[in-house]
Amino acid sequence: MAAISSSGAASTARPGAGQVLKSYFYWTYPRGSFHYDVMVTLILAFLFVTPRLWDYGAKPSPVAGSVHPFQVEPSGVGVIVTVASADVAIPADASEGQVKQTLRKAIEPVMGDAVYVEKWETVRDAQGNLAWKVWAHR
Repeated sequence: MAAISSSGAASTARPGAGQVLKSYFYWTYPRGSFHYDVMVTLILAFLFVTPRLWDYGAKPSPVAGSVHPFQVEPSGVGVIVTVASADVAIPADASEGQVKQTLRKAIEPVMGDAVYVEKWETVRDAQGNLAWKVWAHR
């Protein structure tokens, strides 16, 4: 808006801080203007600076993945997943529940969180190494 001063000359009124913040909030400035560039710069600064300042809890899994590849075969309702015994640490005196839980945790990367282990057995793979054959489904 143009205001007329006491001398009769037209002058441009500067918007107040509240008006500038309001127009930032509603993003009213045209693309390429100074205020538009300020807003984009603030957003980019927020995106790149805050992960270093705040802990969002995004940490890599401390458990290393399996060294040997899984072999997955279809089987009726579910699948048969063959896991190398070197990738699964099951003590010899483990109960049936412990074995089931450990095998479930081992095949979660392949099957997802909602996996149910029906049965399992130990077998020898093509190279003669000991492996677990696990029948599972979702």
